[in-house]
Amino acid sequence: MSKVFYMAPEGRASDVELQTGQWQKGQPLQDTRKRPLRDLRISVTDRCNFRCTYCMPREVFDANYPFMPHASLLSFEEITRLASVAVSQGVQKIRLTGGEPLLRKDIEKLVAMLAQLRTPQGDPVELTLTTNATLLRKKAAALKEAGLNRVTVSLDALDPALFEQMSDSQVAVETVLDGIQAAAEVGLAPVKVNMVVRKGLNDSQILPMAEYFRNSGHVLRFIEYMDVGSTNGWNLDEVVTGKEILALIGAQYPLEPVKADYVGEVAERWRYQDGSGEIGVITSVSHPFCGDCSRARMSPEGRLYLCLFADQGYDLRAVLRGGASNEELAAHLAGIWQGRTDRYSEQRGKETVSRRKIEMSYIGG
Repeated sequence: MSKVFYMAPEGRASDVELQTGQWQKGQPLQDTRKRPLRDLRISVTDRCNFRCTYCMPREVFDANYPFMPHASLLSFEEITRLASVAVSQGVQKIRLTGGEPLLRKDIEKLVAMLAQLRTPQGDPVELTLTTNATLLRKKAAALKEAGLNRVTVSLDALDPALFEQMSDSQVAVETVLDGIQAAAEVGLAPVKVNMVVRKGLNDSQILPMAEYFRNSGHVLRFIEYMDVGSTNGWNLDEVVTGKEILALIGAQYPLEPVKADYVGEVAERWRYQDGSGEIGVITSVSHPFCGDCSRARMSPEGRLYLCLFADQGYDLRAVLRGGASNEELAAHLAGIWQGRTDRYSEQRGKETVSRRKIEMSYIGG
């Protein structure tokens, strides 16, 4: 391990530890558990126009909350350069997240830049985006034209009052549903719809959501309420397990399992036996999938996190702005990933649940 010296934006001399690892060009990286780096999730902003209680509770993220100034964010060129290095080392899928990524000005320009990336085998990178869909009707066509493949939309309730309560916003649920329709119209499909289920709050919406999205061509995915971040007051008693969700839906609409598309796929896939569509369940709490996790997350200002439940990240911006070559960036990323041991969900317990973790609004889901 060596040190790279750079000039901080304020003009002060600073230093950052440079991780260095062995990596042969064209070969995918593996961590200490032989997990490849396949997916890179890039948060482009820490801002959002919702204040969902499980992600950005208003009592914390209020009018006085110190969001990042624009100057602190990675530029589109910096994001693309870091992404290109990651793609050369095995990344096949890039997801743009936030906060709410559509709040980042000219986000379609970044999509167009990332859409030019190719794997060592010459294949295009799968490029997706997660959004609350409030701006999707306005942005869908431009995103598709820029090269976006798909969108995932967060939607926790169909009931108008409950939706407004959970999002803590004045946005009507019809706006989100219209955004989903807009994405489908321009070919950003199939649209995946993510519902975080919290017992006693929106679990009454499980069946209505399933019924609404049957025969729609969209894929509804139910997510167990997770202990992400330190501000959402997570309690295990509020978790509705994937098994319980499947039993509830299956009693009404018989289901059968679907084989995963690839090793490390987040959601367990199920389809309706009558052919009316597919659903998924994401079971980080009741059935951890750390053993196959191939995801890294990059924050808006360029810190790399190796787990959704991490408490610290690696400063890629300092290395990038310190004048590192692409080869040095690749060696740095190799050193970070090859030393990865993260398996939070397998270790979840009193000690891990209570430790401070990075907020989901900062690095995406």
